[in-house]
Amino acid sequence: MTEAPPVLSTRVTRLLGIRYPIVQGGLARVARADLAAAVSEAGGLGQIANAGLDGPEALRAEIRRCRALTAKPFAVNFPIGRQDIRPGLEAALEEGVGVIALTAGNPAPYIRRCQEAGARTLVLTAGPELARKAEAAGADMVATVGYEGGGHIGRSDETTLVMVPRVVAAVSIPVLASGGIATGAGLLAALALGAEGVEMGTRFVATAEAHAHDAYKRALAGAAPADTMIIKRSLGMPGRVLRSPHAEAIVAAEAAGAPQPEIVAMIAGAMNARGTDDGDLAGSYVWAGQCVGLFEDVPPAGEVVRRMAAEAAEAMARLRGLF
Repeated sequence: MTEAPPVLSTRVTRLLGIRYPIVQGGLARVARADLAAAVSEAGGLGQIANAGLDGPEALRAEIRRCRALTAKPFAVNFPIGRQDIRPGLEAALEEGVGVIALTAGNPAPYIRRCQEAGARTLVLTAGPELARKAEAAGADMVATVGYEGGGHIGRSDETTLVMVPRVVAAVSIPVLASGGIATGAGLLAALALGAEGVEMGTRFVATAEAHAHDAYKRALAGAAPADTMIIKRSLGMPGRVLRSPHAEAIVAAEAAGAPQPEIVAMIAGAMNARGTDDGDLAGSYVWAGQCVGLFEDVPPAGEVVRRMAAEAAEAMARLRGLF
């Protein structure tokens, strides 16, 4: 493998002040200071997930720990709608976090607050329409996730290969590609589609610094794309998870027309925590994208970043030889 390039410059790297356009996903309960710092220190952009932390003071502690581990930029990720994110957002802005990522819900009010504080905003979207709305609200950049992705995906079943160029054509701000990306070849493909970087979740769960049970990490490293499945379609919030008895039970309940409260209980955060925190993969659901078929190890997160940059440079050199 060739050496990682000193820099891979796009509008995303210049906006964020990072070396490589590789952004670690928000990863509720999994992305804490150790992971975010490792990704950022290696030249990408790490994120701390607000989801799964016990209030704004816990978030402050993670931010301060991350800052003690790296002087590089990092972000905090907030999912809109599950809880009031304003206390956590204010804590992050008071702590001087320079990048805020927003997922789900209407980001407009929070974008305005970030602008007032001088923070950049990244909004996760699924398709051109939502990307245009995010741009109109003032987002600095968007990430768009295709059908292959882990966690919550769009309702259209549109693949990353198709969605990314459509979103790029719809907005003038930088676009990050997400869904099915875990290698340098995927990074290069995203750039070829017009994206200016990638956001990756699943690959960073299977790293040494991720705040996840070893059983979860090993399961990702040993899985194939067919070992993932979609849940929560009946709720209008489809998401891709590792196949498990509990996940199969969720889909069966949805197919049988079970009452919504019954399904909601099956997908509660506590059920997810059984797998992420306790390693009970059979009795829980855990998020996973189809990119599980592209890796078989659980390395340090920084190695993933450096390896991807080197692989992208190597693939680019090979492509040049074809022309």
